[in-house]
Amino acid sequence: MAIKTPLYDKHVAKGGQIVDFAGYELPIQYKTGIVVEHNAVRNAAGLFDVSHMGEIFFEGKEAEKALNYVMTNNMSNMYDGQCRYTMVCYENGTIIDDVLVYRYNGEKFLIVANASNKDKDFAWFLKNTKSFDVKVTDKSSEYGQVALQGPKSFEILTRLVSKEELPEKYYSFKDGVDISGVKCIVSRTGYTGEDGYEIYCAADKIGKIYDLLLEKGEDLGLIPTGLGCRDTLRLEAGMPLYGHELSDQIMANEVGLNFVLKFDKENFIGKKALENHVPQYERVGAVVVDRGIVREGAEIYSDGNLVGYVTSGTFIPSLQKAVCVLRLKVGYKDKALTARVRNKDLALEVVKMPFMNKK
Repeated sequence: MAIKTPLYDKHVAKGGQIVDFAGYELPIQYKTGIVVEHNAVRNAAGLFDVSHMGEIFFEGKEAEKALNYVMTNNMSNMYDGQCRYTMVCYENGTIIDDVLVYRYNGEKFLIVANASNKDKDFAWFLKNTKSFDVKVTDKSSEYGQVALQGPKSFEILTRLVSKEELPEKYYSFKDGVDISGVKCIVSRTGYTGEDGYEIYCAADKIGKIYDLLLEKGEDLGLIPTGLGCRDTLRLEAGMPLYGHELSDQIMANEVGLNFVLKFDKENFIGKKALENHVPQYERVGAVVVDRGIVREGAEIYSDGNLVGYVTSGTFIPSLQKAVCVLRLKVGYKDKALTARVRNKDLALEVVKMPFMNKK
């Protein structure tokens, strides 16, 4: 049985089309539709319910040391109030999850995990931090979370709090931000390629924050947005999605995220396997040249040879193009490629990601 987020009734009241996503009942779109919602985020602002995400805390004298062992990125050179993207790996170098780490101080960190992985992540963290002086706590059920994304996000949020109370830098956060009497964590992060904020508070208070934001942002074009445009936005921005570009069947050095693999730090889980692994595949972006849409699972061919498959693909409203992300064998991105869709081969043009060109 899928779990209802604290905002479920509000989605239904606003005409949200509810689907089961990672065990949660969430809106894929509203009556406005995915195209309108996508363009609202690119040109004004959209408000997403992301209460399904996981919140796991590491606290204790060796919190930083424990994190460095279970994460691929380096947590030793973060400043207080910084957020950092990282992967979590198995010993064989495949990917358990990709997460955000929020540093309060050297003895307290918040890990924001993908909804479908948070229970698995929590069990993995408990198992692998027993030798460290750290307490790992899953507080996911205590939090509600919304993502305010788009170029008008700052203008909307500063109608509720002063700009001095908000995190200034991209990938930073502040805790204890008072939004109309509700204490919130506010981070300058998101999953759309736009500037924006993710706001966390007590689950029973998130409804108040949601309503306030929609009210204050209505005249600036803010609308509620669903999972459908969240996917088109992140794809346009070239951002990977767990279960598509990343998985426990894919090596962490084959996904174009080597900036989070810090081999110069002390040992981390999966380090040895990754050091010994020569990448066989790479993550590549492509535009569909022929008419048609190439979706996840489509096979990729070069000169009649099967050389990869599509991990994500759809039509992007703001680009007016169909794009896709490929898991492609190394050495083929400069060759002629086609995607097989219903026994028809569609020509592809490999391009650099992100697909969008935001200044």
